[in-house]
Amino acid sequence: MKNSDLNQRRQSATPRGVGVMCGFYAEKAENATLWDVEGNEVIDFAAGIAVLNTGHRHPMVVAAIEKQLQAFTHTAYQIVPYESYVSLAERINERAPVNGPAKTAFFTTGAEAVENAVKIARAYTRRPGLITFGGGFHGRTFMTMALTGKVAPYKIGFGPFPGSVYHGQYPNELHGVSVDDAMASLERIFKADIAPDQVAAIILEPVQGEGGFNVAPPAFMQALRALCDEHGILLIADEVQTGFARTGKLFAMEHYGVKADLITMAKSLAGGMPLSGVVGRAEVMDAPAPGGLGGTYAGNPLAVAAAHAVLDVIEQENLCQRAQELGLHLVEVLKQARERCPAIADIRAQGSMVAVEFNDPQTGKPSPEFTREVQARAQQEGLLLLSCGVYGNVIRFLYPLTIPDAQFRKALDILSRALTR
Repeated sequence: MKNSDLNQRRQSATPRGVGVMCGFYAEKAENATLWDVEGNEVIDFAAGIAVLNTGHRHPMVVAAIEKQLQAFTHTAYQIVPYESYVSLAERINERAPVNGPAKTAFFTTGAEAVENAVKIARAYTRRPGLITFGGGFHGRTFMTMALTGKVAPYKIGFGPFPGSVYHGQYPNELHGVSVDDAMASLERIFKADIAPDQVAAIILEPVQGEGGFNVAPPAFMQALRALCDEHGILLIADEVQTGFARTGKLFAMEHYGVKADLITMAKSLAGGMPLSGVVGRAEVMDAPAPGGLGGTYAGNPLAVAAAHAVLDVIEQENLCQRAQELGLHLVEVLKQARERCPAIADIRAQGSMVAVEFNDPQTGKPSPEFTREVQARAQQEGLLLLSCGVYGNVIRFLYPLTIPDAQFRKALDILSRALTR
């Protein structure tokens, strides 16, 4: 089987709207390594877009799925429930950084989690409005497209979108947006678009994913918490990409000293199985009436079994600490490369949620062209990297936290050459 043959079949069989980055096709995977159908080996620093903090096919995750497969694969939790869903909710409730008793509901995708967080917030506050931020990504459904603060490629040709959604500025030092600027943008929304007593929730990513791995300053998160408390607005942390040890904490909100009212989760929650969830203050989570939340596949038992194993792996292999260690090592390599790579405009990191941003050294403008060059050079040597950012000029690093040390060093050597040759 050839990659070129599969590409021809793909183009004939699937629509162009399903964009595909790589020209090779996966045959098998193990931890941080992919092999394509032609036997080529790739170090995976994409991890299925932040889904594999515990790596491809972690033995504990595989064993948990196999065990559940021998019991049952589906009953629909809302019809015939099962203990594993309840016990997973208990484990999340115990660890989630929210005030007071917590409750959790499970769904299938990150977008579903965000949609349901919106439903819960509106049911609890009896208000319609939502405030989110430029550069944020919250999903591809209609409500989550409205929330997403990045037009291309997510919104082109799909409008109109649901109303009562307003975008503030997200702090970004490189692009000249301070915490004060960001908070002032919210005050302008209150003056020009919607009164604060009509806003159900402010939703943001503690570290923006598609927006470029922009890290929310602690002062910003604290100011948002105070603003929400002042006006009776719920604070929703979208941790679909930041959760489950990536930032050096189980949840990124643990870095901030303030707590969200609702937290959405997905991606690395279940080690490659489709599972998402919303955890929040119990009284907020209980606002929707029975039957208001759910879904046919929500909390699928195979995915729930995988999530239990993921939490065990994070704890037993100290992945939060490892995320910090690997992130520090990568940042040091990027700083060294900066001395020989004038296109590096910024290096950002929260644990192992690390990004490097590129500008044209002559003009100072974002350089998606150089970003693509770095990606291509790395891929030629067997290292898979993902780009992001509103301007497409950021490379983000999403290696499994379980990657062997020797392989990590090899990948960083490839990265150094790709940045500086």
